[in-house]
Amino acid sequence: MPLFDEILYLGQKEGKVRQYKAIREGQSCDLLALNFIRQDEFILWEAVEDFLKRSTINATSGLRGVYIFDLLTIDIHKELKTFNHAELSAVIVNVAHKLAEGQITLVKYSSVYALLHKTVDADWGKITFKSAVEVFKDRPEYLDLLIKQLLKGFQFPPDPVIVLLNDLSQNPIFDLKNPNQDARLKKVISELIPNSVEFIPEVYIQDKSGARELLSGSQLKHPAPSFKLILSDKVVHHMP
Repeated sequence: MPLFDEILYLGQKEGKVRQYKAIREGQSCDLLALNFIRQDEFILWEAVEDFLKRSTINATSGLRGVYIFDLLTIDIHKELKTFNHAELSAVIVNVAHKLAEGQITLVKYSSVYALLHKTVDADWGKITFKSAVEVFKDRPEYLDLLIKQLLKGFQFPPDPVIVLLNDLSQNPIFDLKNPNQDARLKKVISELIPNSVEFIPEVYIQDKSGARELLSGSQLKHPAPSFKLILSDKVVHHMP
């Protein structure tokens, strides 16, 4: 992804789309992010989701208070081989003990990124697990339909719009060798230009092959980003 100075998490826009406000070189940007996976691989996601739920349940015995564990992203194929329930449970407990009622912070374990929100103080522990993964049911050449869905409310954007598609599939949906997919993606951009007074949306895809600018398929050459993740008005975590 391009470098950002800071990112403000705004929550889920609609459905499973997460919305952020990003600052890049002094310019405010609308950032939309969506995790998705092929329909025939959804069983893999369900297995990893079960791992995560079990970790949050195990962590409750060491907590006092009511929490929400909101998963942002995970490399499901890596975690199927290396995931450790006890380690993630310990990380959750350690982070949770530092939170006051109403506070939110970022939890990082292996490839897991999640937000932990303490909603209420209590003499007992409870964690509600939340996640958002879209099931891609169409053929790969119809990837453009997903982009159109995400950009539906941004026909005349006052600020730059950045879309990040995070493909969790083992067999990536984006395919440089698929001419039909390429033609449909280019048509999306050509249709966006007349409606973009100043800013044409940027669309990126992240899959097991890395991050790419979707419409050109070029591998990103940016160095690892350094930014501040902000929840409400407080900086809660610095990303390396």
